[in-house]
Amino acid sequence: MRKIRIAIVGVGNCASSLIQGINFYHGSSANGAGVGLMHRQIGSYRPGDIEVVVAFDIDRRKVGLDVSKAIFSPPNCTKVFCDKINLTGAIVKMGCVFDSYAPHMREQDPLRTFLPLEKESTREQIIAELKDSCAEIMVNYLPVGSEEATRFYAGCALEAGIAFVNNIPVFIASDPVWAKRFADKNLPVIGDDIKAQMGATVLHRTIVDLFRKRGVKVERTYQLNTGGNTDFLNMLNRSRLASKKTSKTEAVQSVMKERLADENIHIGPSDYVPWQLDNKICFIRVEGRLFGDVPMELDLKLSVEDSPNSAGIVIDAIRCCKLALDRGIGGVLHSASAYFSKHPPVQMTDDEAHRCVEQFIRGERDC
Repeated sequence: MRKIRIAIVGVGNCASSLIQGINFYHGSSANGAGVGLMHRQIGSYRPGDIEVVVAFDIDRRKVGLDVSKAIFSPPNCTKVFCDKINLTGAIVKMGCVFDSYAPHMREQDPLRTFLPLEKESTREQIIAELKDSCAEIMVNYLPVGSEEATRFYAGCALEAGIAFVNNIPVFIASDPVWAKRFADKNLPVIGDDIKAQMGATVLHRTIVDLFRKRGVKVERTYQLNTGGNTDFLNMLNRSRLASKKTSKTEAVQSVMKERLADENIHIGPSDYVPWQLDNKICFIRVEGRLFGDVPMELDLKLSVEDSPNSAGIVIDAIRCCKLALDRGIGGVLHSASAYFSKHPPVQMTDDEAHRCVEQFIRGERDC
């Protein structure tokens, strides 16, 4: 069987869940029918066909370890659902810091356990590692707000000649300049900002889309989230949230019949609660008016382990990206981006995006 050789940037909780999932679903009959997978197989590829060949991080507790060990190193705190992880042979390399280590993390970390290693890799060393490992796809798991770092690694991917799956809210696929750079190199790109399997954004979209279809006028809505992983800790710095709030808000606004005024929609992370660890709690409220201009209200609470919730989506995004490579398709994969990401270049309803991505998997045109 052919493998899908990936490079991971950021060996945090999300990377941990991805690699655990690759091992959990490995083999043709492992774990029954594959509960939790949207696609057991995409093209000829199953989850176990994904292979990590190189990884980059800046945390001194992870650099130098095999990826299979690094995913369980602090501060990672996601649920362990597969503790039998095969050695990958990929040793975590020191990356480049840029803005991936927020200044306020020092204040939250008096023991300096998050402190990066001092000696960073050079751009040339990172590109050489990507080429030497024969990686085909780079998977971006940098912290929210890593604008400079994400663009740096996207540039490295282009130089190394590999595809890019952007899981965070920094705009690469949805930036026409970056999209053209990948198209010019005939390299596929999927993004931006992963849409979890059963997360706050996809539920919020579904609710307001249902309101639209049932003729209910949405007047106000909010989505408030709390969590205790390092992503929520990182987002205590509100200046790093501009792209995140844009991504999540536009994902919901795009399925409204009429856009809400800014003062009537609030979507975004709310607070860091350390004891929640990787558990994310979301509160959604929608206020509207139905027949006869009669008011109604809906309140919903979602509690979910944050990182596994995104891993199944990323497994599918990686495999769709590999199909594009096999077929010689470059540039933005619009259907995959619309279905897997909150901020794609072209927003679609989830039903439309699902139909289009199934067409793409079957080898039909990309919507």
